[in-house]
Order: sequence, then C-alpha cells, then structure tokens
Amino acid sequence: MILLTGASGLVGRALLSRLAENAVPVRCLVRDPRRLGAQRVNVQIALGDLADPPSFRNAMRGVDTVIHVAAAIRDQPQGSIEELAAIATWRMVDAARRAGVARFVFFSALGASTQSRSRFLRAKALAEAAVRDSELATMVFAPSIIYAPGDPFLSLLERQARLPAVMPVMGSGRAAYQPIWVEDVADCVIAALGRPGSNDQRYELAGPQTLTYEEIVALVLESRGRRRHVVHVPTPVVLRSLKLLERLAGERAFATADEAELMEVPLLSEHGTRDAESLGVRPRPMREVLAAH
Repeated sequence: MILLTGASGLVGRALLSRLAENAVPVRCLVRDPRRLGAQRVNVQIALGDLADPPSFRNAMRGVDTVIHVAAAIRDQPQGSIEELAAIATWRMVDAARRAGVARFVFFSALGASTQSRSRFLRAKALAEAAVRDSELATMVFAPSIIYAPGDPFLSLLERQARLPAVMPVMGSGRAAYQPIWVEDVADCVIAALGRPGSNDQRYELAGPQTLTYEEIVALVLESRGRRRHVVHVPTPVVLRSLKLLERLAGERAFATADEAELMEVPLLSEHGTRDAESLGVRPRPMREVLAAH
C-alpha cells in the first residue's frame, strides 16, 4: 500500500494516474476527496492535511511506502510555509517510523538551502534534512520548475499575455531554470519505485533546456501566437504590490510575494538530464510540449 500526499496537485495527479494504471493500491491523504476527481473511486481515502498530524497516524496504517508530494508555497490559514513544508514533513517522517513504513519518498527542490532567499526553499531544505536523517529507507527527488500546459504558473503567464501590447516581467528576468514536464517527472518516480537498489538515492530532475524566466515568457507568448513588448518591472515594486494584494485579497490573491521571489532564484542542476535518463526517461523540451498542447 502506498500513501500519497498532494494527490490533487500537479505532480500528485500525474503520479496517481500512473499508479492507478498499474493497479497499485493507493491511499490518498486529502482534505476534500472531491478534488481527486474521477480517481477518488480508485483509491482509499484518508481525511486529513499537513496541519493535522493525528491524521498522519491514521493514514499510515498498513502502508509500506509514503510518497510525500504535498507542500505549501504560500502561507495559509492552517499554517505558514515553514509549518506546512518543513515541520509537517518532520512529523510525517516520525509518524511513518512509528507505523513501520519501509520507505519514504520525498519531493524537495533544486536549490533547496537553508541559506536561500526564498522561504519555500529554506523550508524544503529543512524538510529534506529531516527525511535523509531518518531511520527509514528514503528516496528524494529534487526538480527544477515542474510545469504542464494549463497549470497555475503557465495559466498566470497566459492571462498576463492578454494585456494589450505589453508583457510584464518581474526584475531582470535572468534567473535560469531547467523546466521539466510533469509527465516526465511522474515517469521518473514510477521507474525509481520499481528499480532495485534505488533506496537512499537523490535524483535531480531537470529538463533538457536551460531557460531564463524571460525566455519562458517568450515561449508562452509564442505558443499562444501573441507578440508583446516585454516590460521589466522592478522587483521591489512587484513585491510591495503583492504584499498589499495579500492583505486585501487573502487566499484569493492570484500570486504572493513569496511566490514571486522564487522567480528570482535559479533552479539548476549541474548534471542536466543525467538522473532522469538514468531512470530511462528522456525529458522533452518545453517548446515541444507547449507546441503539442
């Protein structure tokens, strides 16, 4: 039995689909089962979330492997980024140990460091340390930006592309990434789960192209057949504006200052696609994926 957290998110949905195709017994820790869509009839449901540690114990009964994808990229009423991305992971690892779980699979991030300017990446670094220091067999995936056509990140860029004549880009737009398609990420995880000797490994998942934020914006514009003049908005102006928006709109804010600050942090692997290819996956270029969808 596999326990999957974050099953209604971008990576979780892709993983759940593959696990279901392979008839793997899955239990999903979810707050609202309706968010699983049609897949909710194919899995066991454990009600709970990252802010509810007692739900971890109930969810892990009879579980052999935990795949922990869920995290928080912004503060929520249930807890801060640090509480939901770092402390919750430590508590989940402890619950897994007490429940006799054999293997803990964790999604970290490229660039995760306690010295990062990003709260999210600092929290991910603390969470990864808790996983790797545990007594469990572990597997860590550290991806660059994970994307899919229609995901929240690309959808936001597409909405901005509807502005007349201009396309705003925060700061210099020079931060570089190696975007990887969510379907390629899911293929990597499934391959690693089935590979003997893959425990206690760390895989850096990166796409075949190194793209700056501005180049990603250009790809989105190209895929939508739009020509826009890129306007660089100073980072301090964007961050102040988003903080004000958060105070006014709360959870309904389309973006937060913490999310925007992530777009100033490079997420690169010096190994490129090596780890993905070692799992038999050759990631597709972003331009090719966007053109096909």
